[in-house]
Amino acid sequence: MNQTHHEAVVLADAGGIVRDLAAVIVENRAWLSEIDGAIGDGDHGINMAKGFTAAAAALGEPPPPLPDALDILGNTLLVDIGGSTGPLYGSFFLDMAEAMRASPLLDAAAFARALHAGLAAVQSIGEARPGDKTLLDALVPAIAAYDEACARGDGFAAAIDALVTAAAQGRDATRGMIARVGRASRLGERSRGVLDAGAASCCLLLQALAAGLRARLARG
Repeated sequence: MNQTHHEAVVLADAGGIVRDLAAVIVENRAWLSEIDGAIGDGDHGINMAKGFTAAAAALGEPPPPLPDALDILGNTLLVDIGGSTGPLYGSFFLDMAEAMRASPLLDAAAFARALHAGLAAVQSIGEARPGDKTLLDALVPAIAAYDEACARGDGFAAAIDALVTAAAQGRDATRGMIARVGRASRLGERSRGVLDAGAASCCLLLQALAAGLRARLARG
């Protein structure tokens, strides 16, 4: 399909997406902490908002190209967020950034490489698997749906839409899961019935990232 070849985002113009990521986390920090409070420490939203706010402030004006902006975000999260969340999200964004540096344009195939690099970074850190009630339960199905859309030849914009839909479905599926890693795993069956905060924040971030890319695709 010819039109898919022209669907690309100019990375030099896309660094502002990191501000969008920060905004959605700050906007939802109370909700994320409320979810986390049901089976965890109750500080997921507060900690995430702190790290993302610091990263947004470090971007400067105008923001740098998207790989550099994601680098700033990843490094800031590693330093500013405690527990497992900082390393997981920090590594995710750092490895995504590294994968994006191969070209000044981000097309469907390049974004797939970045997503898979980020996923590999997350999976290399912890022992969590899909089904364990973690952020992977939003991230893994989202990337799988993106890959399937690309394989069908749906084009970049449509593949991004598939990613977002699957991320939300994955997030919602955590409600029925038992936590098998982290603090909540001690609750066993009592961890069932609430969303996982990590899956919820992952879904928010993928939605904001997708919206930012789509907006810049539309301008292209």
